Amino acid sequence: MTESSMRIWTGDGLTDAEFSAIIERLRNLRQFDLDQYKDRCVRRRIAKRLRACKVSDFASYLKRLEIDRQELDTLLATISIHVSQFFRNPDTFRVIEQKILPDLCRRARAAGQSKLTLWSAGCAAGEEPYSLALLVDDLSADDLEIRVLATDISEPVLETARTGLFDISRMKEVPLPVLDKYFRAEEQRYRLIEPVRNMVEFQPHNIMTDSDYPAADLILCRNVLIYFSRPEQERILRRFAAALPAHGVLVLGRSETITGDIRHYFKSEFPIERIYRRTEEPIELLDFENPAAEPGSRLMTTR
Repeated sequence: MTESSMRIWTGDGLTDAEFSAIIERLRNLRQFDLDQYKDRCVRRRIAKRLRACKVSDFASYLKRLEIDRQELDTLLATISIHVSQFFRNPDTFRVIEQKILPDLCRRARAAGQSKLTLWSAGCAAGEEPYSLALLVDDLSADDLEIRVLATDISEPVLETARTGLFDISRMKEVPLPVLDKYFRAEEQRYRLIEPVRNMVEFQPHNIMTDSDYPAADLILCRNVLIYFSRPEQERILRRFAAALPAHGVLVLGRSETITGDIRHYFKSEFPIERIYRRTEEPIELLDFENPAAEPGSRLMTTR
């Protein structure tokens, strides 16, 4: 087949059979279930990989996924990754720096706590959790152990994040004094200094399928929920509510919001920034969200 006659892959041009075949491959080879992802978003991202690989024969691409681990990982990362940069939406990070973190520290001290956990869910290449770490490093909280946890579904993406090496395009919101203090130039890229890199703990985690959500005082999950169906969004938000203590904080993306019954568990604190405070309402996880629960039972978790 000549290049001029090669099929042009688009999300809308992917047939239902081809889409289903990709879903089945990812489920079998990586236990990655796409059923709850928004169909159109996933189709566009699959088409992007098909174009990048200059695929002319779809069947041969399916076979390639079974023998080429790198392409399988790349496809998975393309589907699941969200583009980010340091201090993305600077106003949000200003609120976190000036309002949220000082308040969480004050509440922790008042309650006799010595630790805080800040969780970046869907951390991609690490810009968001490293941004949190930079704020923590500049925070006067030596009496508290503040853990920054970063999770993503893709292990190759996490390996990249651990290097702390970023293109200049990811740095445009970093103030020059911060850039000079915390980053070292390496050719056309910048590497975050090791002490700050070591403040972030990267772990694989799938917010869609994993039931063991880590307890956290602050959760950032920005521009991730938009890729899920509404029922799955509510299920994830319910789990976030269970992971947060009363007065814990959830930060969503600018185009995301909390609707439906989940609103009982959160109150909007900074509406423009999509920052929510966990209420004292006890959270009830239904049995379908707790694989260990017996049929008909419910798991009551009060934080």
